[in-house]
Formats: sequence, C-alpha cells, structure tokens
Amino acid sequence: MSTTFAQSFSRSKDPQKVSQNREINKADKSRNLLSIKQRLSKSTSINSSRVKIKKTVIKRYDTSLTRSLCSYVDSGLMNEALSLFESMQNLDTFHWNVMIKGYTNIGLYKEAIDFYLLMQYQGVKPDNFTYPFVIKSCVGLLSLIEGLKIHARLIKTGLDSDVFICNSLIVMYGKVGCIELAEEVFVKMTNRDLVSWNSMITGYVLAGDEWKLFWCFRKMQAFGLKPDRFGIISALAGCSLANYERLGKETHCYVIRGGHESNLMVQTSLIDMYCKGGNLDYAVELFKKVPCLNTVVHNAMIGGYARNGCPLEAFGCLVEMQQSGNANPDAITMVNLLPACAQLRDLFLGKSIHGFAIRNGFLPHLVLETALVDMYGKCGEPKLAERVFYLMKKRCLISCNAMLAAYVQNEWKRKAINLFLDIHEEGSIKLDAMTISSVLPAYAELASLRVGIQIHSCIIKLGFNVNTFVSNSLVDMYAKHGNLREARKIFDRLQSKDIVSWNTIIMAYGIHGCGKIAIDLFSEMQEKSIKPNSSTFVSVLSSCSISGLIDQGWEHFSSMKTDYGIDPGIEHYGCMVDLLGRSGNLDLARNFINEMPLVPTARIWGSLLAASRNNGDIVLAEEVAEQIFSLEHDNTGSYILLSNMYAEAGRWEDVERIRCLMNIKGLEQTIGTSMIELNTKTFRFINGDRSHSESYMIYNVLGIILGQIGETMNSPSFLRFRPRELIRKRSELPLTHSVRLALCFEAGKFVVSTVLKRNSETPGSEHLTNILVRLPIKSNMEDSIYWHTAPVEITVK
Repeated sequence: MSTTFAQSFSRSKDPQKVSQNREINKADKSRNLLSIKQRLSKSTSINSSRVKIKKTVIKRYDTSLTRSLCSYVDSGLMNEALSLFESMQNLDTFHWNVMIKGYTNIGLYKEAIDFYLLMQYQGVKPDNFTYPFVIKSCVGLLSLIEGLKIHARLIKTGLDSDVFICNSLIVMYGKVGCIELAEEVFVKMTNRDLVSWNSMITGYVLAGDEWKLFWCFRKMQAFGLKPDRFGIISALAGCSLANYERLGKETHCYVIRGGHESNLMVQTSLIDMYCKGGNLDYAVELFKKVPCLNTVVHNAMIGGYARNGCPLEAFGCLVEMQQSGNANPDAITMVNLLPACAQLRDLFLGKSIHGFAIRNGFLPHLVLETALVDMYGKCGEPKLAERVFYLMKKRCLISCNAMLAAYVQNEWKRKAINLFLDIHEEGSIKLDAMTISSVLPAYAELASLRVGIQIHSCIIKLGFNVNTFVSNSLVDMYAKHGNLREARKIFDRLQSKDIVSWNTIIMAYGIHGCGKIAIDLFSEMQEKSIKPNSSTFVSVLSSCSISGLIDQGWEHFSSMKTDYGIDPGIEHYGCMVDLLGRSGNLDLARNFINEMPLVPTARIWGSLLAASRNNGDIVLAEEVAEQIFSLEHDNTGSYILLSNMYAEAGRWEDVERIRCLMNIKGLEQTIGTSMIELNTKTFRFINGDRSHSESYMIYNVLGIILGQIGETMNSPSFLRFRPRELIRKRSELPLTHSVRLALCFEAGKFVVSTVLKRNSETPGSEHLTNILVRLPIKSNMEDSIYWHTAPVEITVK
C-alpha cells in the first residue's frame, strides 16, 4: 500500500515504524471508505444483501477479482463493488479508475470526486484515464470551482495536452457557461480530433452563439474533417436557435450528400429544426418518410405542431403514436402536449394529461411540473398552477417565471409581486431578464410610480437595463404611470429596438391622446425598414381612435391587407368600431359590425354601446345590449350602462327591471376607485367620496375648477326627470367622479404650496398665477386599470 501524503515527507527505515505506518494507512483508508459507503447507502436503493461476498484469502494480482469488480461496476452494483474494493490488496490506478467510473456512470458525482481525492491521499497517481471521469463528475455537479481545480492539477502534471482530457475540459466549460475558457483550451490543442470540434460546436450551441457555431462547423471541414452525425445534430440545433432557414437547408443538403439521411437521430433533428423554423410542411414530409417511428420522433412532431399553433394536429399525432404500437408516451410527450391544451384553453384535456402523468409515475419531473404550471395559468386556473408550484420538490428559475406569468395573466398582481420579492430576498435562484419582464406588468398596474422607480433601480443594479425585453416592459410601466418622458428616454437609449419596442412606445403615446406623435413614430419605424405586425396596427389604430384621427385610421386599416398582407383581426375591427363611435357615426359603426367577416364579440358590441350612451341613442343601445347579453350573460358593465341611460331618459320602470335582472343573476356593480401618490403616500378615492380628511379642501377646489370650465354641481339637464333625490345623486355623480376628486386633491396641495412659496418671497402682494397641472391619476373602473394625464388650469389669486 502507498503511504499517505504527510508520511511521504518522513519515510522511516525502521521496520517497526514501517509496520506502524502501514497500519495507520490501512485504518485511514478504512475510515474514508466507510464514510463513502455510508453516503452511498443513502444515495442508492441497492440492497446489499442481493449479493453476498465470501471472505476469502486474497492473492496478489488476482485477475478474477478485478473482473468481478468490473462486473459489479458495469451492472451498477456499487455497494458490492465497494465491499470488494476495500477487501482487495495491491490496488493500482486501474482499480481506482474503475470505481470512479462506476460512481460517475450512476450519477453519484460527489462520491466520484471524493474517491478521486482519496486516491490522491493514498498516494496513487491518477493517469489520463482518471481525469475524463472526474471532469464528467464536475459537469454533473455544474461545479466550475472543482473543474478549475482539476484543470490546475492537469497543468501541473503535464496532462493538459492529452486529447481526451482536453475534449472533456471543452465539454465541461461549455456546459457550465464558460465558453471563453473552452475556446482557450481548444486553441491551445496541438492535435484536434473530430470529438474536439464536435465538443466546441456543442459549446457554442449551449452559449447561443450561432455565428461561431457555423464558423467552427465550416472550419472543421476546411481542415479535412467530415462532420459525423453528432456534429450535424449540433449544427441543426444552431439553426433551430437562430431560425437560420437558409443555413438549415444547406445543412440538410450536406446530410443528403454525406449519406446521413437514414440516421434516425439526424432525421429527428431535421424535423425539430424545420418545426422551430416555422416550416411545418417540410417537417411533416420528413416525418412521413421516417421508416421506424419511435417515441423521440413522435415527441419532436407533437412539439412542432404545438409550437406552430396546430393543437388539434398535435393530439392527432398522439393518437397515431398510441395506435402504432412502436412507441409509448413518456414525460416529454406530456410536456409537448400541455402547450396545445393551453392554446385550446381546454382545461379538461390539461387535467387529463396531468392525471395520466401521475398514473404512469412521470412525476416528480421538473420540466413537466413547470409545463403544468404554465398550462394552468394560461387556462385561467391560477389556483391549480399555484398548487402544482408549491408541491414541487425542486424549483428552478423557469418554474418561478412560469408561476409569475400565471399570476400576472390572471390579474393576481399582488401575489406576483410577493413571489418576486420572496425569490429576490431568498437569493437561492438567480433572477434573469425573463423574471423581470414577467413581473413588471404587475408593478405597472398595481404599484405606485415610486415603487416602479425602485424596481427600475433594482434592474440597473442587476445589469438588465440593457436587455431589450426588460426595457420594453419598463417603457410600458412608465407609460401606464403617466410618465411619458421617462418612457421615451428608455426607448431612445435602446441599442437594439425590436418590433415590440416600437409597438409599446406607439401605444404609450396613443393612450395619452398623443395620436400624431404615435403616427410619426410609426412612420419612423417604417423608414428604419422594420416591418409592422398585427400588434403594431392595434397600437396605431387605437391611437387614431383615442385622438379622433378618422382619416388616418381608415388609411392604416386599409393598408394592413394591401401593403403588408396582414388580415385584420377582431382587435383591429374593435378599434375601428371605437373610432366610428367616438366620432358619432353610429349607423356607420353598426353597418361596419354587420359587414365584418368575423363574428363580433361582446367587446365589439360594448364599444358601440358606449358610443350609444355618449350620443344619447337609447334605441340603438337596447339593440346592442341584447347582442351583448346573448354572448355574455354576466356582463355587469353593460347592465349598468343601460340602466344609466334609462335613468337619464326618465324610464324608471326599465331601471328597476335592469336592477331586478342583476339581482336574479347575482351581479353586483364594481365600485370604481382612483388613486394618486403624494409624498410617498397613496390616496384612494371613489365616486362622490367624502370620507377623506381633507374633503372640504377637495370640494372647494372642485367648485373652482367647475366654475372655470362652465359646469356646476347641479346640472340642469336632469331636472325634468323624477324622482328628485335620484336626480340629485345622478347629476352630481359625473361631477364628483373619483378621477376628478383625486385631481382636485393633488391640485389643492400643489396650489397651497405654490401660494405659500410666493407669499414668503413677496409678503402682502397679490398674484394671479395660471398653473397647468398635469397629474398621473391611476383609476380602476369596471375592472380595468388605466392612467389619466389630465390638464387642469387653475387660477390662484
């Protein structure tokens, strides 16, 4: 037996001391092996009583025992292998390598590294066959620190030039996200084989660097090496990531010329590449030509159908898979089917897949559980998504992002913010750009501007302020808080503006009534050769509608199909109905709806109902309301709007009838609230609110403003109707709207501070000051949250 590291510095020639050293060395080895064996028994479910090892007298260099050790390791019986190993004498590097290999192959990476360290402690010198398995264990643990230690050891021992070891290092650095270190190893290699090039290509795939990937792929061929199936699969994966259709077809041609088209793995990669590139027809043709369809090929096709918006075809492929008898659905099949359920909004199918996964023992499975959270969220069941999320034994960043998205999509914004804060404070999961962009909509619609600025500061500290997705969400957040100046600053600083960036800033100006600026931005986008999409025209048409730009609205609506080949969707028709309604063209709006090629939704009819109320056309309002109630029986807003119109017309019997209908259906009117932030405090108001401590000041300011704009607290337009008490309440209701009260509260505070400041400068003098107050007021009316930027002119004397 070799001596320990400490003993190697003081060797004794005394036979008695040599014997003592051997006994100490043997005891140390036994203790170390015992600790590994105890951990192994906890890590595996192997029953050590399955194989009984007889205590025999061990002969030196007994090859039969070595063969038995290899047999145990190859069978995965590491308990038995460890028992045999600790009873053997004259152990050399080969025996240690066998044990390290065994632990690595069954996924016990920590034990494999411990065995490597024990090997060094015992004075056994590792060789070039030891390190590839040790490096693989570092990859399994995703431990860059251990990997760097191994690399340093290799440099000291001079084994860093070995081709097999260098290939293992390239793979390790690529998988732990250090592609620069992988490149450094690759460049220093004097001899590179096919595995070296394939490892480097795979590293670029993992790093998402498609340009270097294809450079490496072509450089390999320039050096006279022909890519094998592994290199081709990596190149196809790069095409899938970057959506390089031309390069994908070039690689496909190389596959045909090289005779790899019959390889099942290559065929599966081709199907996956065409599906991710949107060429579903090519993928289907290839799928039909595969002679032996297994589970992996079916999974690729099912995932392709779901990714390209063909959920029914995805389930059809599943039926074919089950009927073929050659393949059985696995956990990945369920993962690919769940997005199809989300697209169909079919909760029953989603629950069926969940039950199938439980019955077949697919759970727990991190990817599958994450897909379930995403599916339940998109199907409108955040409670079920939350239940799956909190029952997960292990969560990753993607799981948290899916849960955040589920909360935000289903208007559970407060829970989204709380979950985000928990993840951030816990610190075990590192946030990414997707996490930030998922939670920012919740901050935009629920939190105050002050809190929004705080999350912006957090984004800058985390270094995500240069990320396009995060910047787009920030633009949206500031726009909804009424801070267009800051939204425009973030937009202008964006180095790479995508179509979402332009859509967001156009909509930001549109919702604040700056339609001309929105149209100018749309023209600027076209000048930069950025092709608009369907969402772009929703932003443009909404801007035209809010700002009353009728001619421009019709012009852009017509150009969708003629200039860009985009078929108008239900959202675009809704914008045009709103545009016509705001301009008072009710008959034209009704004819437009009747001539639509799409089936009108309740939202379309709702726009016309609102226009009917604004123009006092109660006959049209009744017709439209019937259409809405036939589509949505529980549309509270429509009942309230129609009831208000009846009240304004003095039709009190109809008001009572609507009220009874609402009571029968169990519908209640949602109380609209508006809130404003002042000196880091948030104040909420409801219509006609007099509960505020400064109501006297608020209503005084309101009276001043109403007097200047020609309104009074008692509008005469309702006095011809009865009963008078209801007349008084209804006549005051628009004048004491929650938005107006919030504006007057802030205006009063602003005016008082301004007057005090001027009086302190010039005491005793009178001042006539015209103040233009532009205030961000956050209003929650009829379950929708929006921001107002209201210009109010106040004369202070």
